Amino acid sequence: MSADRGFGIRPWADKREGACERRTSEVQIRARVCLEGPGEFTGSTGSAFIDHMMRTLAKHSSIRVDLEASGDLKHHVIEDTALALGEAIQAALGDKRGIRRFGYAYVPMDDALARAVVDLGGRAYSRIRLRTEGETIEDTKVEDILHFLESLASSLRCNLHIKVLYGSNDHHKVEAAVKALAVALRDAVSLTGRTEIPSAKGAI
Repeated sequence: MSADRGFGIRPWADKREGACERRTSEVQIRARVCLEGPGEFTGSTGSAFIDHMMRTLAKHSSIRVDLEASGDLKHHVIEDTALALGEAIQAALGDKRGIRRFGYAYVPMDDALARAVVDLGGRAYSRIRLRTEGETIEDTKVEDILHFLESLASSLRCNLHIKVLYGSNDHHKVEAAVKALAVALRDAVSLTGRTEIPSAKGAI
């Protein structure tokens, strides 16, 4: 596994960008992000529902995500996509000087309402409650969706708290959760205009 900030592509000028490449015996993943957007997702994970969530995350976080992903099993590709995405965002953040660091959002999706709270403080912890009732959503296992979110928090080294407050449709519950995560992340990575690192310790 290796990090490749260049990604073999001409960099976006004057933008916070990062990239990560993960190559194992199971997967080949390349992810590139630009925190200044536009909020677009290109590429595929091989899972239609995860691709839908990636487009949703990119759109509402205003983060551009370019992805190349392949592997032996869907579970492995989904997990390592989340790991690569988190590492790429981490690279784009640099020393995190001037970022807002914290973000939170409540987002409805028809019958469902979700809350997400993010702290980019450098410590990995996730507590996620999606309240799903079925074992799959579209073409993806619910356990793989949960693992995607947990893996993203781990590689981004953030505190991530997501809770679906209520809802009756599993698709809507997860989509509300991802939209809430996106809006919270958009706030957390945004620049305040200050130059200091947002921590009493002076480092994150």
